Amino acid sequence: MKLRVLAAMSGGVDSAVAAARAVEAGHDVTGVHLALSKNPQTYRTGARGCCTIEDSRDARRAADVIGIPFYVWDMAERFHEDVVEDFYAEYAAGRTPNPCLRCNEKIKFAAVLDRAMALGFDAVATGHYARKDSGGLLRRAVDPGKDQSYVLAVLTPAQLAHSMFPLGDTPKDRVRAEAEERGLAVARKPDSHDICFIADGDTSGFLKNRLGSQTGDIVDAATGEVLGSHDGAHQFTVGQRHGLGLKRPAADGRPRYVLSITPVDNRVAVGPREALRIDRIRTGTPVWLGGEARPGPFECEVQLRAHGEVYPATVTADPEGLTARLHKPAHGVAAGQTLVVYEPDAEGDAVLCSGTIDDTAAHAHASASTGEGGTGV
Repeated sequence: MKLRVLAAMSGGVDSAVAAARAVEAGHDVTGVHLALSKNPQTYRTGARGCCTIEDSRDARRAADVIGIPFYVWDMAERFHEDVVEDFYAEYAAGRTPNPCLRCNEKIKFAAVLDRAMALGFDAVATGHYARKDSGGLLRRAVDPGKDQSYVLAVLTPAQLAHSMFPLGDTPKDRVRAEAEERGLAVARKPDSHDICFIADGDTSGFLKNRLGSQTGDIVDAATGEVLGSHDGAHQFTVGQRHGLGLKRPAADGRPRYVLSITPVDNRVAVGPREALRIDRIRTGTPVWLGGEARPGPFECEVQLRAHGEVYPATVTADPEGLTARLHKPAHGVAAGQTLVVYEPDAEGDAVLCSGTIDDTAAHAHASASTGEGGTGV
């Protein structure tokens, strides 16, 4: 069936090949690049991030080669409100957000899809590495090293129904080779990795410029002893080891890690790595991609970071959130991260649901999110 498809073209090799494949599949394709900064001079140069001025030019050239109409949509205000401001707010609250995941949720598959549907398009195609099966379930890509189903797990079923991922069945090296064969100049362009709206890659400095400096204590989580000071708790994240500025080593000589962050008193608690071990996770309201909600408990696999380790787990759901009991402990899990639930079957891992992590605990009731008493999640 021929569809009207809006191809989101970031200026990289993946989105260019995805657009070309959508054309090859017989669809009526239009390319669009998202302008996400009010001041283009704040964009990065080179290939350090995504959505730079160079990227918009690369996207336009790719659209010309493919032979499709091309437009640039100004999403700067929406991006700033839904992604950048959220980034500030989460760190100010002592949480660790994933801005790329939030961009997918709020910009690429909400604002863009809403506008596309209003303009009469049937679907939005992107260069994400993920698959949709015949039943409409979101599944992992065949290339496990590039799989991006984790950052797409925040989509609603309605958004997923109008999304296309043409690259999910192809390894990355084959995508680059195909770009060469199609004459796309982005074939050898490096992948982006950094946060696109932090021009110099200095996340701590970026947060400090907005949230300011406020001197606080770095304390031993077990004893409460003050070990040092900092100028802003928002510059830390749970599990962090480097950049603590502690001049006195632990008595046993082992490194210390950030165990908890309490913005109310601007305190950062540190301790040994084993204190980061957790096997209980509680999330906020879940998003269900795989059909009706399952109250559980049910056996599944969960992922806590993009490209992170997968953990066998037992999950129980209620309208307010998910409770995951990991069959083996994880380390350094922070509030604000996203828990994604997968169900393996003969066709590969299918995404069931996701939720933003609110709290964590260890089986022995030593909470990894507070460094003190357990929460019992």
